[in-house]
Amino acid sequence: MPSSDLERIAAIDNPYLLIRAATERLSAAQQEVTELSRMRRRVIQELHAQGISYAQIAEQAGLSRGRIHQIKHTGPAPEGAFLGTGTITLATPLKREANNARPVVAMEDVTAAKRLEDLARGFDLALNLEHVPLGGEIDLNRPNLIVICGPKLSPVMGALYESDPVLEWVKDGAWTLRDRRTGDSYRSGEDSDPARPVDYAYLGRLARPDGNGNLLVFTGIHPQGTLGVVDLLTSEIATLWGQVGENRFSTVVGVEYDPATGEPVRAELASPLYRHEET
Repeated sequence: MPSSDLERIAAIDNPYLLIRAATERLSAAQQEVTELSRMRRRVIQELHAQGISYAQIAEQAGLSRGRIHQIKHTGPAPEGAFLGTGTITLATPLKREANNARPVVAMEDVTAAKRLEDLARGFDLALNLEHVPLGGEIDLNRPNLIVICGPKLSPVMGALYESDPVLEWVKDGAWTLRDRRTGDSYRSGEDSDPARPVDYAYLGRLARPDGNGNLLVFTGIHPQGTLGVVDLLTSEIATLWGQVGENRFSTVVGVEYDPATGEPVRAELASPLYRHEET
């Protein structure tokens, strides 16, 4: 903790305000420690991947070789930064219940949020949940934001998806995903004849509207696709992180699911993984 913060808190006369200020600063300090540990481990892994030995890294960093090995194998894994850093905000959409005007959250979105929260906690990341309200208005200009919502429920999200240089949402009877580069279209099996237990989902990191950062977004054409993206992230986040890091990208995820339960059986990339700086 910087001495200025320590001195400021120590100078608070009201004991209750002091307790509150100290607690808030400790929470922030813990997040900083976590992210510094993640950063340190990531850099060691990157240097070693470039062919630099642990002994060389230790010598240049002024640490022992044993300490470098310890850092490499302890602390939060670097790939957790694929989701964000510190405290993540996850937004899922409210929908209007079919038989009345009450707003509800789809059970699949609740399940996806819970599984994503479990994944984040495994990387020592905190996660706060909120909802995209009916009408779809949401502030996208915030750090560490993940949104599970498609263009149907939110014009704000629809405008964001339009910034993707390669993939687009198309309303062709049913919603489909189209690859502008290859011309391929991805239509859910639920909207095909005959119906098949296959869905497709968008996954990408796009620029915030204010240009001051990025946000992670994903959603299936149908809820099964959303669950499939979380399944893919759970099993392949290290690979995805290695391919795109914190940079902007987008891809289509193909999901096969159990028709009885809607649970994903297999989830994999159905399109190329497009790095936007290369498109």
